Amino acid sequence: MAKKIAIIGANGQLGHDLVKVFKGKGTVALTHKDIEIVNQRRTEAVLGRIEPDIVINTAAYHRVEDCEKEYARAFEVNGIGSANLARVAEKLGFALVHISTDYVFDGKKRKPYREDDAPNPLNTYGLTKLAGEYYVKNLCARHYVVRTSGLYGLARCRAKGGNFVDTMLRLAREQPELKVVDDQLFVPTYALDLAKKIKELVAKDKKDRYGTYHIANSGQCSWYEFAAKIFELEGLRGVNLKKTTSAEFRSKVMRPAYSVLGSNRLKSIGLKPLRSWQDALKEYMAARHRRDALKLP
Repeated sequence: MAKKIAIIGANGQLGHDLVKVFKGKGTVALTHKDIEIVNQRRTEAVLGRIEPDIVINTAAYHRVEDCEKEYARAFEVNGIGSANLARVAEKLGFALVHISTDYVFDGKKRKPYREDDAPNPLNTYGLTKLAGEYYVKNLCARHYVVRTSGLYGLARCRAKGGNFVDTMLRLAREQPELKVVDDQLFVPTYALDLAKKIKELVAKDKKDRYGTYHIANSGQCSWYEFAAKIFELEGLRGVNLKKTTSAEFRSKVMRPAYSVLGSNRLKSIGLKPLRSWQDALKEYMAARHRRDALKLP
């Protein structure tokens, strides 16, 4: 019998691709209008009517700068909201897929982070996402905690007004010079690749698969290198792109200098890691051109 999948945050970047990948009668797409995870009673009522086998939660308060100013709201959504879902999952008996972040690490390690490495977040966003992880792990037996990195996708990012690719291409048109940090290493991850791998992961919903996973495209780069590759694939050779440092950028938020994720747990259960970030970005840019040519939303 086919599983019933409920996707929370279905109109976000990752949610949009999850709905596409899990297409079918058993998939229920939920937006903020349909469910409010900070309200446990309402969350239980909505999911009780749906009776899902698996719930994938992509809802989060993820504007990193705003999390520092609105830390109570960040914790309410990323921490308490996750706790509510975990309690409801345990009560109603469904498996919960919780999306987390590379920002749970402090960046002091200089080789890819394993799933069992100790987290130590530097900012409020990472701290609240880690709180959500702990709630899910402690309150829900049937859980998948999926950490990812540098997410971008075809769906417009409602909270941020666009992903990094959108921002770079817009700024290249508007500014005579672009400075991008070159001392923060991470892995850009295509949302569609992540969605497909999550589908593979939950295809066999069994006890030995529950736990924490790192799922990001393979390889690593700096934000400067990511921007340079975007302009190369877009055919923009005249962009005045220059390197800068985190110190010169003077961000109000501390970010890990190194947050590359290694997919050790995927390999241990026989699933292949995601392809290289360069190949994924190339496919995304082509898909982006097709979308724009057809004037799709």
